[in-house]
Amino acid sequence: MGFAAMAARGPVLWIREAWLSDTLTPQGLLPLLDPSQLLLARPKDQMDALAVAEEALKDGALPYVVLEITRPLDLREGRRVQLAAKAGGTTGVCIIPEDMGSNASETRWRATPVFEPERQDSTLMRWETIKNKSGTLGVWHVRWNQQTSRLDVVSPVSERPGSSGTSG
Repeated sequence: MGFAAMAARGPVLWIREAWLSDTLTPQGLLPLLDPSQLLLARPKDQMDALAVAEEALKDGALPYVVLEITRPLDLREGRRVQLAAKAGGTTGVCIIPEDMGSNASETRWRATPVFEPERQDSTLMRWETIKNKSGTLGVWHVRWNQQTSRLDVVSPVSERPGSSGTSG
């Protein structure tokens, strides 16, 4: 969820099935996203969630739509969401549980935390593109910068100046 919140710019529609017992708390995203910019939709099931996402993406009124799913998307569902995002010029992020995937996605990312014992508030994450239809694959270490409300790209420890793995 942090991945989607960090990437969001401007108002966000976050779609999450109502039957899920845990709840997204806007105040919990405060370091990453202004809660007043977050609109939560709680449709009853994935079919309704996909319909809400498709309409929001196609409309283009919001620049960013996040959809959490609980079962794999079939090719038709994924393609409809993809075409709606293109038609509305909207960025859509679909949060898919590990190993569920979607053949229609343009890119697929894996975001994992990186533990740094020397920091108390380690927000360092490893973002990895594991699928990219129109570009290369890669890995980035990123950290949320509270002062600038932006992501900083951070070299892995072994590649930082002064470490034994680098010349500088």
